[in-house]
Amino acid sequence: MRTGQERMEGAVALALFVATIPAANWMIGHVGTVCVPNGPCLLPVAPGISAPSGVLMIGLALVLRDIVQRRLGLAFGMGAIAIGAALSAFLAPPAIVLASTAAFLLSELADLLVYTPLQRRRFVLAVVLSSAVGLVVDSAVFLLLAFGSLDFLAGQIIGKLWMVLLAIPVVAWIRRRDARLGFGAA
Repeated sequence: MRTGQERMEGAVALALFVATIPAANWMIGHVGTVCVPNGPCLLPVAPGISAPSGVLMIGLALVLRDIVQRRLGLAFGMGAIAIGAALSAFLAPPAIVLASTAAFLLSELADLLVYTPLQRRRFVLAVVLSSAVGLVVDSAVFLLLAFGSLDFLAGQIIGKLWMVLLAIPVVAWIRRRDARLGFGAA
């Protein structure tokens, strides 16, 4: 049985997760050091490598979905994926609706499939591995469907990986705090 605190933390993670979808779709057309005509706005993610700016929010979404599942359970994790896919379909620019929705749905399901069996015993490892799998799936599917090319694949992967790596200290803190408070995986 989840405590009130665990449910509240899960609700916050769910709200943040849902917010990453419109943020990513807005960023891809408005935030970047360069905006390609009829294409995405790009940010540098490594020396000489750029990526569509929405990668930052998608990398964060992969971690947040794992936290939603940890706090609220598998059903809420699946529900979060459905909400995210629906939002992607409604909020993505028309030219990339299919790419955004398909990439989001497939990457989050891949993330869930890797995360679920690992999360009870190895929470931090589960978040890192599931996010890594999800970000590769998201990047490849999105780029192929949206632009018919994998030109930005390295940048997509690196940009999302930065967000996952930045989240590791928070995830490790959550794990230590959960152990101290007696919280377990949902």
